[in-house]
Amino acid sequence: MGAPRTYRTEGIVLRRDNLGEADKILTLVTPDHGKVRALAKAIRRPKSKLSGHLDLFCRSQLLIAKGQALDIVAGAAMIDGYKHVRDDLWLTSCAIYLVELIDRFSEENLENRALYRLLVEALEALDGGRNSELLLRYVELHALELAGFRPQLRRCLVCGREIEPETNRFGPNGVTCAACPIDSTSRPISVAALKVLRFLQANTLPAAMRLNADPRVLGEVEGQLRRAIRTILERELKSSEFLGLVRRQTAEGKIAAPTPT
Repeated sequence: MGAPRTYRTEGIVLRRDNLGEADKILTLVTPDHGKVRALAKAIRRPKSKLSGHLDLFCRSQLLIAKGQALDIVAGAAMIDGYKHVRDDLWLTSCAIYLVELIDRFSEENLENRALYRLLVEALEALDGGRNSELLLRYVELHALELAGFRPQLRRCLVCGREIEPETNRFGPNGVTCAACPIDSTSRPISVAALKVLRFLQANTLPAAMRLNADPRVLGEVEGQLRRAIRTILERELKSSEFLGLVRRQTAEGKIAAPTPT
């Protein structure tokens, strides 16, 4: 008996690329098959049964047929479209950033249930109106870990000594103490920012969301994690520019500010 021609899985849409006049190539993340690229035929036509079930960052139950070059989406039923996220420009920009982040750290056809679960929990928390800035930092840090780049936050990467509460340095692999040679990829990190990183690394998402962090410290943590991600990926995430634009417009009062809970 040959291998099954179809398989069922749930998945979240990470990317949608047009193909021809009516089709799209979807990049999906799934719990069982990792990242999958699949063809959604005729999805751009008005009467398509798939349309609406396969929007960006939509979570759906999928029936996928194996193909020679690309798998084909044979059926889809939405599990969660995250309506509150879609109704808010800031939250939408956060979700777009999250799915690009997971896309970059996912491997094709390689199971990573923890990374998939991280994205599901993050989108649910975002849809529930939780502290979006803190949420983004949590996902960035744990996406690094689940992709094999867990930063060392308690001992010096060079000498191995326990990190003292002083201005140390943080890079893609973790913290270097003030006494060790300076690495070109690291930057000074405050005691408060390192404490936030440690708290986020050590806790579940629900527990982490209870942290009451100073916005200025969160801004420092963001800069540190973004530099680490950029160094590891050797590129800037495209959605980070859009995220920054929406944040600036929110600060200027051009967009209603989100209310953290």
